Amino acid sequence: MYRWLVILILIVAGLWKTFVKAGHPGWAAIIPIYDIYILLQIVGREVWWLILFFIPFVNIIVGLIVSIDLAKSFGKDTLYGVILLWLFAPVGYLLLGFGDAQYVGPAAKQS
Repeated sequence: MYRWLVILILIVAGLWKTFVKAGHPGWAAIIPIYDIYILLQIVGREVWWLILFFIPFVNIIVGLIVSIDLAKSFGKDTLYGVILLWLFAPVGYLLLGFGDAQYVGPAAKQS
């Protein structure tokens, strides 16, 4: 029980700092659904992508795409997005938020 709470706190802390680095309010990380909306803005995806997060199995693929886009939005590579932001989210968001990564703009709009 407490392990999941610790993991959740680590993800929220990293996501909070990531949002702030991208010029969005950090408190958005603690509001369900709104945090995904802000994340989609950061990576440059359309708002309707939010609906895709509620479709079983589709949400897995969409989560992977958004993780890769987030990594690229902070100047990281695809491997960073897949391994650290998708598979090991607590570590990835902490490294992204508290590390030296700088927000370079929405990855989806750069392509």
